[in-house]
Amino acid sequence: MIKNILIAICPCVLFIHQNIQAQRLSDYVNPFIGASTNTEMANAQHGLGKTFPGAATPFGMTQVSPNTITGGDNGSGYSYEHTSIEGFAFTQMSGVGWYGDLGNLLVMPATGELKIVAGERNNTNTGYRSLYDKESEQAKAGYYSVHLTDYDIRAEATASPHGGILRFTFPENRQSRIQIDLARRVGGTSVYQYIQVVDRYTVRGWMKCTPEGGGWGHGAGNPDYTVYFYGKFSRPLDNYGFWSGSEIIRNVSELEGKRLGFFTEFATVANETVTFKSGISFVDMEGAEKNFKAELANASFDKVYQSTRKLWDKALSKISISGGTEEEKIVFYTALYHTMIDPRLFSDVDGRYPGGDKQIHHTGKYNRRTIFSGWDVFRSQFPLQTIINPSLVNDEINSLIDLAGESGKNYYERWEFLNAYSGCMIGNPAISVLADAYMKGIRDYDIEKAYNIAFNTSKVSGNGELGYTADDISRTLEYAYSDWCMSLLANALNKEADKDYFSGRAKAYQLIFDRETGWFRPKNADGTWKELPDRGRLKDDYGCVESNPYQQGWFVPHDIQGMVALMGGEAKTIADLTEFFEKTPNDLLWNSYYNHANEPVHHIPFLFNRLNVPHLTQKWSRHICANAYHNKVEGLVGNEDVGQMSAWYVLAASGIHPVCPGETRFELTSPVFDKISFNLDNGKVFTITAKNNSPQNVYILSAKLNGKPYGKYYIDYQDIMKGGKLEFILGIPD
Repeated sequence: MIKNILIAICPCVLFIHQNIQAQRLSDYVNPFIGASTNTEMANAQHGLGKTFPGAATPFGMTQVSPNTITGGDNGSGYSYEHTSIEGFAFTQMSGVGWYGDLGNLLVMPATGELKIVAGERNNTNTGYRSLYDKESEQAKAGYYSVHLTDYDIRAEATASPHGGILRFTFPENRQSRIQIDLARRVGGTSVYQYIQVVDRYTVRGWMKCTPEGGGWGHGAGNPDYTVYFYGKFSRPLDNYGFWSGSEIIRNVSELEGKRLGFFTEFATVANETVTFKSGISFVDMEGAEKNFKAELANASFDKVYQSTRKLWDKALSKISISGGTEEEKIVFYTALYHTMIDPRLFSDVDGRYPGGDKQIHHTGKYNRRTIFSGWDVFRSQFPLQTIINPSLVNDEINSLIDLAGESGKNYYERWEFLNAYSGCMIGNPAISVLADAYMKGIRDYDIEKAYNIAFNTSKVSGNGELGYTADDISRTLEYAYSDWCMSLLANALNKEADKDYFSGRAKAYQLIFDRETGWFRPKNADGTWKELPDRGRLKDDYGCVESNPYQQGWFVPHDIQGMVALMGGEAKTIADLTEFFEKTPNDLLWNSYYNHANEPVHHIPFLFNRLNVPHLTQKWSRHICANAYHNKVEGLVGNEDVGQMSAWYVLAASGIHPVCPGETRFELTSPVFDKISFNLDNGKVFTITAKNNSPQNVYILSAKLNGKPYGKYYIDYQDIMKGGKLEFILGIPD
């Protein structure tokens, strides 16, 4: 028997939205969910979702979004509680902690006296930024608008895959303006810039961004990229100028240097619209121009928005749902939307991209991707994409393989940012993504090359000669798991010696389990235990990264039986795991127990299935879906982390989630909705239904797969990809 928990359904809502697919799915996206960096409301220094509300396309290169802040741990450049906007940038990061980056090509409309610095966030008189009417602010999939009250200007944004358009509606004014701050960057400043007036309507240029200017990790993430642009105004450039630092420069057509900006001024009548549209590229100005001509040259703002909306409707249709409340639908499709921001395009329309060797390359058969937040996304985001976007997974693996070669490093980076090996976080997550894809039959890449790089990665970062990582629970457990992933690959490729070697290393977790205290504990290099703190396994950072030993200690996904044996057997483990959840605060904000705000615990609710008490998986996964995700700005309890937080919800709310990527097994749990259909790229449909769903009937009493009784607590990936129907009967157990 499989037991389960399900949120109640309002019959009237069910009747109205019986066929959600008849709706425009993009209408169910609320980009404001998670769009806050507020640390007080998060109860932690990591803040809340850190998403951006601006316009983007599915996995596109550009994100045209308002920016409210420069600097600090504000990776998206925007936070909902801020009261002023400094401009609209064409690139953004999504949901990252640490000091963010991008926010390039910052465009701002204005009237009156020219100001060439952004000014203070809480005093707009000091610069070109403006207060805005919060009630006027709108965000949809592919669209954003707001009223800038200091200038009485309505600003609108939409995006294409390699560019975007800003539309500004001006008041009557003899000195209206659009200005571009070329030096601006979310986490710092661009170090060098160039801009040229090409003709009466067109500008082009670039912004070079290196660690010296800050950016990703305040420079510690080794960011080194150049954004090229090719932009066109709808009004002629009859009165334009530049600035360099504090100096205004006119009567030249191009400028190169530091702290540069550009402005064009014109008179406007009331409600006159002026647009600026631009293609961008990370290759060269010619690439930006090609991108512009392919997507924007002859397109109006409305035409681009409608095209982008169709792209989102198609992308979101990978999963269709019925049942659930209106809020749950919005939460679901917004979560699915957030899983489709990264890994984003890094190659131009002609297939060119900048390689890790600073040379221009051509992709050939795949799309070059960038922004791989590995430690986060191997857990839910990439397992989700193996179902709904397997070609994207191939793209990412090919991108990591080629980057390893181009860079000369010959290993996979765990957190890749625009070719930068940032060294952020721990483990070898790219090996997990590779193993998971290969075992699922996603193999459109050179597996021998991929394996050799993975082998070298495990030597560069691993548990080393000690067999464990000194003073570190998190690294020891993460490396043990990635070594197990290596053993899977070695076995599949008939590399027997390698299989035996990595299988042995996968047992590293046993070396740091203290049988006296009954839990994992950091061990010194000399083999002695690190002294216990007063809080014991609840002590944050006691041999752990962004977690405590109680949270991190459950991460032995590849050998749960072995883990349970160390912990004292099934009954004792169930009792301990139950206490872990019962002591978790209901709001699921940052805490010492089940801390859904951060990734190390994301697999833990599904461990109950492995302990033969599946009703507890169902109970707690439903509890998390209901309490950690909401249709509001503070709707994510932690950082979005480049799709991971939302991918967890998409999978869990659909009734499936992995414990151990690399295995093809998805654990079954309680779906939020009455019906979830995965519309697969192979033309088949896999559907999960939940009958007798009500506030009382929240447990799965029985299940059928393709009409036959099904008594397992899991389903295999291949059974999903074959298409079919999994039916749950819900009720209250005797």
